[in-house]
Amino acid sequence: MGKTGFYTSEKCHLHEMGQGHPECPQRLDAIADRLLITGLDVALEMRQAPMALEQDVLTVHDPLMVADLKTKAERLSVDVSVSSPQYVHIDPDTSMNAFTWQAALSSVGAALAATDAVIDGELENAFCCVRPPGHHATRSQAMGFCFFNNVAVAAKHALDARGLERIAVVDFDVHHGNGTEDILAGDERALMVSFFQHPFYPYSVLNPAPSNMLNVPLTAYTKGDEVKRVVLEQWVPRLEAHRPQMIFISAGFDGHRDDEMGQMLLKEADYHWITAQIVKVAQKYAHGRIVSCLEGGYDLRSLGTSVEAHLRALIDG
Repeated sequence: MGKTGFYTSEKCHLHEMGQGHPECPQRLDAIADRLLITGLDVALEMRQAPMALEQDVLTVHDPLMVADLKTKAERLSVDVSVSSPQYVHIDPDTSMNAFTWQAALSSVGAALAATDAVIDGELENAFCCVRPPGHHATRSQAMGFCFFNNVAVAAKHALDARGLERIAVVDFDVHHGNGTEDILAGDERALMVSFFQHPFYPYSVLNPAPSNMLNVPLTAYTKGDEVKRVVLEQWVPRLEAHRPQMIFISAGFDGHRDDEMGQMLLKEADYHWITAQIVKVAQKYAHGRIVSCLEGGYDLRSLGTSVEAHLRALIDG
């Protein structure tokens, strides 16, 4: 049995978007606390995430977008005040503080470091416990709490820098991973499979879908049994036909029944089961190679317990 890595960074705690915002630093604390309470932390290889380089994000993002975010970050860094923090709004729900640039690069850095460690055989799989999340960030636009697309950067790195011929991205966040779709659409080396609540933010499903995309819309109040049918009847056949040499997971836990950001009715056992199916495919075609990156999940209690279930499936793999 191989080792499961766990990447995080203190820089990811420093990014925040204002009092009461659901995408908050306490999300990472809830996960860390759950691992300590259960003792699961001792089964993981803890690693600090490095910061990615600007050139890393430029592999998937438009230079004008990156330059704009960098300029905003530089302006914010001039006047850093804990008592009166400053923010720059990206969209109605997304803003930057003085630490967002470093946090976003650390999130990408975690995904890249995990990818290299898994390909090099240091780890069998890895979970990146990072924020900000990434799957809404398109090639040219930061949005939906996301600045850089962590999974897309890592997936392109595996293909273009590390020489893999085929990868897959699995996204089980309650929201559609429109950014990942935008970046990977048409690249036949990459297969993306997902389910998500629909109609729901970001209201951006491509129709007709590109040939390398299988994104399954589900209605509100969908339960685990229906999700399992989607996974077994639609995801798994496409994944097996693609024969990925590595799988990336956009791991969002906001489809949990207790999470008010969505209206799906998943439970911890469902996340364990979904992850176990992904592990089976990875073992069959990819030497078990998986890199998972945290996306959504905003109810702190269920986020901690759902990540625990996800990690147990990766560890038990």
